[in-house]
Amino acid sequence: MSLSNTPLARNAARATPAPLAARMRGLSDRTVAWLFIGPTMALLLAINIFPLIWTVRLSFTNFRANRPNAEVLGIGLDNYISVLTDPDIWVALQTTAHFLFWTILLQVVIGFTLAWLIDRKFRGHGFWTTLILIPMMLSPAVVGNFWAFLYQPQMGLFNYVVGFLGGVSPSSFSMLGEVKLARWAIVIVDTWMWTPYVMLICLAGLRSIPDYIYEAAEVDRASSWRQFWSITLPMVLPFVMLAVLFRGIENFKMFDMVNLLTSGGPGSATELASITLKREAFEKWRTGYASAFAVTLFVAVFGLANIYVKALNAVKSR
Repeated sequence: MSLSNTPLARNAARATPAPLAARMRGLSDRTVAWLFIGPTMALLLAINIFPLIWTVRLSFTNFRANRPNAEVLGIGLDNYISVLTDPDIWVALQTTAHFLFWTILLQVVIGFTLAWLIDRKFRGHGFWTTLILIPMMLSPAVVGNFWAFLYQPQMGLFNYVVGFLGGVSPSSFSMLGEVKLARWAIVIVDTWMWTPYVMLICLAGLRSIPDYIYEAAEVDRASSWRQFWSITLPMVLPFVMLAVLFRGIENFKMFDMVNLLTSGGPGSATELASITLKREAFEKWRTGYASAFAVTLFVAVFGLANIYVKALNAVKSR
C-alpha cells in the first residue's frame, strides 16, 4: 500500500493550501478589488489621458492634419489668443448658450411635471411611463433622421401644421430653413428626446420622500400647495440639480443630432461649439487651432461643473 494513499497523507494534502490560494488569503478585500478593477482603470486612463495630452501638445503648434509632412512649429499661446478673440467662436458660444438654456429649462419643467403626474400612480401609469420613455431609447441618428422627415417642407407633418396655423403655404415654409426658427427646431427635438431622462431622475427623487412626512404635514393641516413648497420641492431639488448637471454637460457637446438636422445652418444659425470645432478640425484642417479650442472648451466645462457640484453638495447638506 502506497503511503500517498493513506488517510493521513490525504488529509495532509488537503490541509496544505495551494501557493496561489495561500497568497490570495493573505490579501485584504481592498487589494483584491484593485486587482480586478486595476487593469480596466489603467486601460480607460490610457484611452482618455493620452488623447488629452496629445491635444494639449498640438494646441501649441501650427500642425495641420492634411499636411502631415510639413514642418510643425511651436507657436506658444497664439492659438489660444486667436480662439478667445475670434468673433465666430463667440457667436457659436452664444448659440450654444441659447441651446443649453432653453433645452434644460424645458426638460426640467416638463420632466418634473410628468414625474409628479406619474408619481400619483393613476390607473395605467406603467403603460404611460413606458410610452414616455421611448424617445430616450432611440439613438440620436434615428431621432435626427426622424425629425428631419417631420420638418421636411413638402411632406413634413410639423411644417404643415405650423404653416397652416400661421397662414403660410406648407410648401413654402421650412422650420429648418428659417434663421429665427431653426434654433427652436433643434431645441424642440432635444427636448422631445431627453425630457424622459429628466423625468426618471425627478421621479426617483419623488419616490425617495418618506410617506410619514406628508402624513405629519396633513396632521398639521398643511395645504397641498404648502406641502409642495415645504416638502416636495426642497427634497427633490438635489435630484433636479443633478439632472441639470448631466444634461448641461451632454448638451454642451451636442453634435450628432444637430449635425444631421441642420449641419449648423441656415448660415450659422444653429452652429454650436461642437459644429464649429468640427469645421475647424476637419474642413479647414486647422488642427492646432481646433485643439486649442477643444482644450478651452474642456477647461470651461470642467471648471463650471466643479463650481456647480459644490453648489449641489451645499444643497444636499442642508
